[in-house]
Amino acid sequence: MTLTERLKDEQIAAMKARNKPRLGAIRLVLAAIKQREVDERITLSDEDVLAVLVKMVKQRRDSVAQYEAANRQDLADVELAEIAVLDEFMPQPLSDDEVIALLDEAVASTGAVSMQDMGKLMGVLKPLIQGRADMGKVSQLVKAKLG
Repeated sequence: MTLTERLKDEQIAAMKARNKPRLGAIRLVLAAIKQREVDERITLSDEDVLAVLVKMVKQRRDSVAQYEAANRQDLADVELAEIAVLDEFMPQPLSDDEVIALLDEAVASTGAVSMQDMGKLMGVLKPLIQGRADMGKVSQLVKAKLG
């Protein structure tokens, strides 16, 4: 079952359960997927759908930070609820040790030794880690390893 099919099944389940917050979050994801498919005139693969999910989670985390800074916890709670729903469709997150192991393998395979090789290294790491680890944290680990 593809990720899109799973999302559609969960949408139907949320409708039957009359769970409006969950239904709203799933509809937002499906709308973003459909928008990208229409814009690019393609059918998104699971990898592409995962990229949409990652982007949506990142947007919501940014919104939570802004809402909390403005003392609007009510709005932050709505965003946090949406993040919880979106996280259900994300792959299992990698532990720090797993990320470091993947980083070491990528360094060995690319022969990266300095900051000039960071782009090449991130190009190898991104498909392996996307959606499973915070790319900002991974970037910091790469800089520490190469710097």
